[in-house]
Amino acid sequence: MHVHAQSEGPGAERTKLVLRISLVATLAYVAVTFVAGLRAHSLALLSEAGHNLSDFLALLLSFAAVYFQSRPADNERTYGYQRAGVLAAFVNAASLVVIALWIGVEAVHRLSTPVAVHPRTMMVVAAAGVLMNGAIAALLWGVARDVNLRSAFLHMAGDTLSTASVIAGGAAILYTGMSWIDPVLSLGIAALILWSSIGIVRETLNILLEGMPRGVTLADIRAEMQQVEGVINVHDLHVWSLGSHSRALSCHVTIDDIPVSECSGILQRLNCLLHDRFQIGHTTIQFENEGCAQLEGCVTPVEELADAGGHHHHHHHGHAH
Repeated sequence: MHVHAQSEGPGAERTKLVLRISLVATLAYVAVTFVAGLRAHSLALLSEAGHNLSDFLALLLSFAAVYFQSRPADNERTYGYQRAGVLAAFVNAASLVVIALWIGVEAVHRLSTPVAVHPRTMMVVAAAGVLMNGAIAALLWGVARDVNLRSAFLHMAGDTLSTASVIAGGAAILYTGMSWIDPVLSLGIAALILWSSIGIVRETLNILLEGMPRGVTLADIRAEMQQVEGVINVHDLHVWSLGSHSRALSCHVTIDDIPVSECSGILQRLNCLLHDRFQIGHTTIQFENEGCAQLEGCVTPVEELADAGGHHHHHHHGHAH
């Protein structure tokens, strides 16, 4: 999560307002859909109630994440709470996978044991759901700048489509009397939930496991850094995501034996490259006269290197602007 996207100025307040409105509307619709699903004997409506309940939890987690992200870094959490939203998105998406599997099992059971449904109730409730979910999705689209809010948007957009399919299914049952359409619709909704959730699970797991940011490779970053004037070699290179839009890098860079005062130009060129080309805003770059005894890991103590041949390590912490 890029903390600045949510914690500065009126943008954060607008995001919180959108989430509050969405929470109230979604909880009200869950209650209506659940009662209507029981009365109409419609698994599709009950699936919608479950889907919307998960969305309510998703929105609640997103709201909590936005709150935590606005808190500044401190001595205990030096990067702040940038991963609060990522963690919320992971929990949300993982819970949806479970719900999708439950809906699928229930739908298969309904296919083997058909139950008569009330299509008119299905259609009326679903029509209300399309309007509500569509409105919430539109509001979230305006503030969905990170994986946390994007996961919430995906849920509401998916709900809008799946609820629209319930209207079509209700009409088909009304005119044909084929009750098997209801569990088949449920299977479709479950597949939609599963598809949207797995993508979020993969992305958030990659961030939580300190994986490479999407769309970049270590080889590309190393190659471009080594093209910078004054750079001889780049090693012990690590790149990871602090949040969905916040990236960090640390590495050792071998340069000629020049005064520390002359290193600033190289550091500036490296930081500009990393910021402009790879959107990496937090860097820790250590300059060296000669490479470490072990290139990847650099386990040889500085004192031993100094004794062996006077290899001085200069530490520079660069932040791209």
